[in-house]
Amino acid sequence: MYDTEEEQVEALQAWWKENGKSMIAGAILGGVLIVGWDFWKGHQQTQSIEASVLYEQLLDFDEAEKYAEMDTKSLELIKQFPASHYARYATLMQAKVKINTGDLTAAKTILQDLLQQKDPEIKNVARIRLIRLMLATKEYEKGLQLISEADASTTQSFSGNYDELTGDLYVALNRLGEARTAYEKALKTAQGSPLLQMKLDDISAPETQLTTKS
Repeated sequence: MYDTEEEQVEALQAWWKENGKSMIAGAILGGVLIVGWDFWKGHQQTQSIEASVLYEQLLDFDEAEKYAEMDTKSLELIKQFPASHYARYATLMQAKVKINTGDLTAAKTILQDLLQQKDPEIKNVARIRLIRLMLATKEYEKGLQLISEADASTTQSFSGNYDELTGDLYVALNRLGEARTAYEKALKTAQGSPLLQMKLDDISAPETQLTTKS
């Protein structure tokens, strides 16, 4: 405790002399950090908006089947916002352009690269599209291998798609018993295509006819 008011003032002056600069520096640094954080958040928001605008344009080109414009716009989006999730979807669009213009080799390369992404949704969509390409190019065993390599912990919402594709590949290989099992499994998840029941009926028809004749 201080005996007089004068001693209190002197002590306060001494403390300020010793600590005042560091307090001011701390306050300035804190202010800079707050302003910097707000700027960064604002920048991120602006980038997201700009990327979404480009992606909307890309979707418009897709709907109009303007593949040259799709290719240009997807490259623009990927170049400007490479770290955004829009860039990954734009890459899927690139693969779609290659498929629709007949460059299946380029499409496969793009989709295979997307399998290295960390985003499980992107990986699964890319894998499913790549398997469909394998089916179209008669690489049936490779398609089955790709399905077997899918991470089961991330495929729950895609399981019907994988099961249906498994059935398609087995049909192509004339392994109808395995195809039937796969289709039936896909039907249970209610995630297959509208044609799924028809596919199952088609491969079950010969068996039904044989049973009737006997």
